[in-house]
Amino acid sequence: MADIPHKVASRPLSPFLTIFHWPITMATSIVHRMTGVALVGGTIVVAWWLIATATGPDAFDFFNRMVATPIGQIILFGFVWSLAYHLVNGIRHLSWDFGYGFEVPTANRTGILVFVLSLILAGGAFALAWLGQGGYYQ
Repeated sequence: MADIPHKVASRPLSPFLTIFHWPITMATSIVHRMTGVALVGGTIVVAWWLIATATGPDAFDFFNRMVATPIGQIILFGFVWSLAYHLVNGIRHLSWDFGYGFEVPTANRTGILVFVLSLILAGGAFALAWLGQGGYYQ
């Protein structure tokens, strides 16, 4: 019985998160859930914006000053990216509902495509806003 603690200590340990390999489909699933939570927070920001708009110029100016800060811009980009990611990944899931894209190589390619397209969509939306074409800085 004295040997049991020694034998238990010499057994291999389960892999930890730092050495565990995440398949792209697992990563897209986890990020989809995380962006869903981020959309809830972004909806609160949209509600704040609408309330500030309805309240008057002082409240609206305060809101504009807050979102013009670097942290505000990061929050806005995160919200826009979350929307884009949910849109693109939702289209991917819709194709899965019709029975397409379940093969492992196809699922891996579309998973990478989801990340790339969502970043392009969010970056494009922000580029339009920064250039004044989206009506944000006009």
